Amino acid sequence: MSHPKLADPTPEQPAPPANATAAGSSGTGSAPRSRSRRRRKRGAGAKAERRYQYWMIVTSPENFRRTRELGFSIQGWKSHHRRRVESIKVGDRLVYYVTGRMSFAATATVTSPMYEDHTPIWRTARREEDYPWRLHIRGDLLPPDQNWVVAKDLAYRMEYVRKWPPEHWTLAFQGQLHQLAKLDFELLEVEIGRKKAAPVEVTVG
Repeated sequence: MSHPKLADPTPEQPAPPANATAAGSSGTGSAPRSRSRRRRKRGAGAKAERRYQYWMIVTSPENFRRTRELGFSIQGWKSHHRRRVESIKVGDRLVYYVTGRMSFAATATVTSPMYEDHTPIWRTARREEDYPWRLHIRGDLLPPDQNWVVAKDLAYRMEYVRKWPPEHWTLAFQGQLHQLAKLDFELLEVEIGRKKAAPVEVTVG
């Protein structure tokens, strides 16, 4: 005598789509976590890249001398540069352009965050200006005065200077603080390094 076939207590369910994950399983959070890790990595990379920026300081011969007398241990900026100086971080690089001489005179590395100090050091035509936004720095390449790199000899090789017509290249050096591309800074540092290693050039007149 045949018996009726009983229903299977665990009926076969249709297979889930290949890209589906079960709720509550470890797979549920794996993709977001992976994306989160990728975002964190990208963010960390951006911070690492931002740590090293390149800046040109335009300074008078007198103010450059004052920085040098302090052993290239400190640099100040004018009052209206606060926001820009705040963006300069430890490890950023500086190159000095000296007006009057129209030459590149030194490179340095930033060693502290910005701080405020009104101790008189640098001077300008405005008596109330005391360059209050300051950073500690470390001098890197410091050739003798006679061996400074004359700007007109290589200025138009700089990407930054090519924003101006060749006959007006000096306009690129107006204002105290300018951000440079890495290649521009490296070009200047190589030339300053050559001058530092060269014998002092003595002009006989």
